[in-house]
Amino acid sequence: MALSGKLIGYVDISKKADVFHDLFRHNPHKMVAITPDKVHDCELLEGERGAVGSVISWHYTHEGKKKISKQIIESVNEENHMIVFKVIGGDLVDELYKSFTITLHVEPKGDAQVATWTFEFEKPNTSVPYPTSLMDYLCDLVKDLDAHKTTN
Repeated sequence: MALSGKLIGYVDISKKADVFHDLFRHNPHKMVAITPDKVHDCELLEGERGAVGSVISWHYTHEGKKKISKQIIESVNEENHMIVFKVIGGDLVDELYKSFTITLHVEPKGDAQVATWTFEFEKPNTSVPYPTSLMDYLCDLVKDLDAHKTTN
């Protein structure tokens, strides 16, 4: 019996929503220079960078292990600064989950902004853990990107 789950994480950021949206949509390869300890490569495998239907491969270190996540950009909402990535290969879906979708949404919060990560996933059984460690990782990544001077 498969079990569906949803996990949401919030990070207050100081940079504008369009800066983060542009970085994750059109320039994810720039994260390699900003956070080399976390993100090692972001390859465009198919399509046009940032376009719906394009396929990208993230190479990163999580929990001390080098990992890969192959994702397709499933949808983009430019006005609301939202991107939906469907994981189609790599450690998450090849080893742990039956399906995994990651949404990044950046929106105003008072005078600042908030980056919201949403994971929607299907676990094959109850022994598979909730992806809280990955959520912590992505929230820390956003904090590192927000602290970087040239991301602005």
